[in-house]
Amino acid sequence: MPGPSGLPLQAIVDALGGELWGDPALPIEGLAPLESAGPRQLAFLSHPRYAQQLADSQAACVIVAPAMAEAAEARGACIVTESPYLYFARLTQFWKRHRGRGATAGIHPTAVVHPEATVDPSAAIGPLCVIERGATVGAHTVLASRITVGEDCRIGARCLLHAGVVIGADGFGFALDEGRWEKIEQLGAVRIGDDVEIGANSCIDRGALDDTVIEDGVKIDNLVQIGHNVRIGRHSALAGNAGVAGSAVIGAHCTVGGGAVVLGHLRLADHVHISAASVVTRSLLKPGQYTGVFPIDDNPRWEKNAATLKQLHRLRERIQTLEHESKKTS
Repeated sequence: MPGPSGLPLQAIVDALGGELWGDPALPIEGLAPLESAGPRQLAFLSHPRYAQQLADSQAACVIVAPAMAEAAEARGACIVTESPYLYFARLTQFWKRHRGRGATAGIHPTAVVHPEATVDPSAAIGPLCVIERGATVGAHTVLASRITVGEDCRIGARCLLHAGVVIGADGFGFALDEGRWEKIEQLGAVRIGDDVEIGANSCIDRGALDDTVIEDGVKIDNLVQIGHNVRIGRHSALAGNAGVAGSAVIGAHCTVGGGAVVLGHLRLADHVHISAASVVTRSLLKPGQYTGVFPIDDNPRWEKNAATLKQLHRLRERIQTLEHESKKTS
């Protein structure tokens, strides 16, 4: 990703900090992975296990942790920082600004904005977006393209919504009447906080009565489904193809792995982490990492097997005790 002109290393360190080892005037024209970086590109070392890649790299400069500083200096210039990955994240933001590739404030001519919607003048509304009556889009928020913001839904400041996102479609609510489904009108909305990012083609349904709420700093990947009346706490992150069913509450600083599912009306405490492809079938009220995949079966047998499975560690301990006693008496 070449820039329009080379930046001296010192300009990067002045902007982002870190300790520069090497020539401050060395020009940088782009960022690249460690293994493919060229002599005018900047790379980073994410983990000591890639030390051989560091030695072989042709990068002009490598961002490293203090423990790898001497090894990095042996091959050329380096920027030393406590968290190379975090430094690299901030570097990508700096580099995008340097290239002038940020979104331009304003509403694209093909977008449709209801007269009763409110769009902050600093927001950027991309092609073919639709913002319905009573919706609000906050300051410096970017809607990429083909995004729908439903009636009365609110999006905070500095949010980024990628192509195809739908905010405020009806939640999935129906009552059964003699074998036929009667629609429950979805009268709530969606409230999205500040600094939220939502990946392409993800959907966040409006609430039935109360609002669906996405708090500040939440990050949502592509193709994620958030059901009606869900609440997701500050700075939680959900990876691609995850699904959260209606009225579930996810705490702050949680993560939900790709393809994982959280069933409806459950509660996840703060700092709960769900492994990819897991199915959360009960509330998790203690912080920690949770994993669970179980084959589908007819429900009564599944429940019996699941209950038995939870006791396997105790059965194993009992068997080990019996085997030990048997050896003592034999």
